[in-house]
Amino acid sequence: MITLRLLGRISLTDPTGREISSLLSQPKRMAVLAFLALQGKAGYLRRDLLMARFWAESDLFHARNALNQALHILRAELGDGVVRTRGKNEVGLDPDLLDCDVWTFRAALREGRIQEALEIYCGPLMPGFHVNGGGEFDRWLEAEREELREAAAGASWILAHDYIRKGNLVKAERTAQRALALVWTDESPVRRFISALAEAGERAAAVRLYEKFRARLRDELELEPSKPTQEVAEAIRHGNGSAQKTTAIPGIPPSGLWQGSGAGR
Repeated sequence: MITLRLLGRISLTDPTGREISSLLSQPKRMAVLAFLALQGKAGYLRRDLLMARFWAESDLFHARNALNQALHILRAELGDGVVRTRGKNEVGLDPDLLDCDVWTFRAALREGRIQEALEIYCGPLMPGFHVNGGGEFDRWLEAEREELREAAAGASWILAHDYIRKGNLVKAERTAQRALALVWTDESPVRRFISALAEAGERAAAVRLYEKFRARLRDELELEPSKPTQEVAEAIRHGNGSAQKTTAIPGIPPSGLWQGSGAGR
């Protein structure tokens, strides 16, 4: 099976584990492959969508030729059947012949295998990748990158709360720190988590995490936490319990089961 890795690094290997370096050195062809994998989601995409995404400034004749050439090279390098067609106008990838870590990450989230999902998410989508003249692709890639990062952050918060319920406060705090490292400007999960720590009797840990969040907000944006977040932190600091116990946060259901729509895309 061909293995395509896009999270935290970019790699493409054949069934023997050998790197397919010829494609890795061709950014435009790798971009087409990644787009088929992520946007197609193991299904099919219309050829006109691919031409508009990658050759928007070319006329129809040259765009069609460029796409045909890219698909020809992908077929030659990946082997028979990996790139498949449906009729004359649709192209896709065969999930029985190619494995992509983004597919596995999203499937793990959908099925509630949070720990496994976070092991798969080892960094941002296609870090540092760029296609010359690929404005449309670059914008799409950044949106995908952000969606996956937010999904990983949401999963980290779920796991952190699960650790609290199990009484493993050290892992809970470490996992919360990972969530903050991924997406740290959303204060709602911060309030929920420090409240949960306080309710578990770990007021010092709750205040410590709040102060780390506050320091980063100051250092990077020169801002203070919002008034609701400050009020929760002060209530915890003075032993008045939690000011936020039941408020649901999108992507962080109280049950600890993943229900975020983004992860299932």
